[in-house]
Amino acid sequence: MSALYDSKTKTMDDRGIRALLTEEEKFRSWLDIEAALAKAQSEIGIIPVDDAQKIIQSCRIENIDINTVNELQREIGHGFVPFLKMLVKACPADSGKFVHYGVTTQNIQQSAQLLVAKKVHVKFKTVLEAILLNLAQIATREANTVMPGRTHGRHAIPITFGFKAAVWIDEFQMMLERMEQCEKRVFRIMMGGAVGAFNSSGEAGRQVQTRMAELLGMSEMRVPSRNIANHKVEYVQVLSLLASCCHKIAEEVYSTSLEEIAELGEGFTTGTVGSSTMPHKVNPKLAKGIIANAQKLYSLSSVMLNSSSRPYEADSSSYMLLESSLHEALALMTEIILRAEELTRTLHVNREQMCRNAGINSGLDNSEFIMMKLAAVLGKDKAHEKMYSLAMQSIHEKSSFSKLLCEDPQISGLFTTNEILTFLEPNNYTGLSSTIAEEVAKSVKEELTPRG
Repeated sequence: MSALYDSKTKTMDDRGIRALLTEEEKFRSWLDIEAALAKAQSEIGIIPVDDAQKIIQSCRIENIDINTVNELQREIGHGFVPFLKMLVKACPADSGKFVHYGVTTQNIQQSAQLLVAKKVHVKFKTVLEAILLNLAQIATREANTVMPGRTHGRHAIPITFGFKAAVWIDEFQMMLERMEQCEKRVFRIMMGGAVGAFNSSGEAGRQVQTRMAELLGMSEMRVPSRNIANHKVEYVQVLSLLASCCHKIAEEVYSTSLEEIAELGEGFTTGTVGSSTMPHKVNPKLAKGIIANAQKLYSLSSVMLNSSSRPYEADSSSYMLLESSLHEALALMTEIILRAEELTRTLHVNREQMCRNAGINSGLDNSEFIMMKLAAVLGKDKAHEKMYSLAMQSIHEKSSFSKLLCEDPQISGLFTTNEILTFLEPNNYTGLSSTIAEEVAKSVKEELTPRG
């Protein structure tokens, strides 16, 4: 199981994320945990300082031959012991006898995976900040770009594209906050031994766990049970929410880049081919990749929730699924967020087409505007009845809405023809769209610019 890739994957700068998801990095993270374990145990007096130093110096990736580990796995039938045997062999003198002292496989593997996930998480936040800055530029630039607001797939009332970008920004800002808030719960060390009760290490084992968390810049599990998995499930659900924010933009681009709407488009690189048989095709490659990978990511939470409910103190049928699902989630989110960054950075906005589409209903989209003007005199209910009647007449009889308004005795008695025509202009009824766009864009720049 992995992310869904296409030709676009090869052209994106992955910020070093994919290197963190390799088998080599997995082994490197195991070494990092074993080194931190030896250091912590030596500081607390569980193993000799000299031996710990030799173990730490031996925890280098060049000491682990991955092919040999794989061969030993087939021979021994265990996924972690071959790695340990190679590490013990790499340790000088007899220092290797203190490797992996008082802990179990899953203590190392689960802690190591979360160590890697934390590194990826930091990069995800950096890309998310870039997306926010991209959207802030759009919100500022398009604060006054009038377009149709749509509800239930149909025209509602006018907005500006800057306002739409502000909606996306607001959700991403909440996501950045969620990602920061979950860190202390998600990225945790567990060194409680086979069942999590420190049977072989006692109180000293708890001290070792605390010190390891400090050394690795992580939190620690208060109850380091291998049966606890909700922190991993939480993280995948956080990633699913982040994917949903990216997915929303992708769907908007995918649908409004249709020739019939033509409001948005992905950035185009000369020479890019969309079809082997249709020379004219320009496909939304970034958007479709986001949509596909996001839908796959959403499914992982269900798998993990079922798996985390397994009984007893540990079960390999559970942690195999949890480990696989977390790794897959990181790979899927990588593809999603990198595409979202490029999409928001290179997005083409067709202002003229947005303006044309906003006026395609010849003023009907502003019926609420006139209704509220009438409501001041007639009351809301009667004003709604009046405008509903005229709007339906215009739609079903295909008659001019502006002409119906100007010929209506009640309306023409309250407003001049010029006033009525002014009411029907989309740019005169966008509410606080521009203001909100500019305010939200400013909040992004104030929050993130100093970080750069």
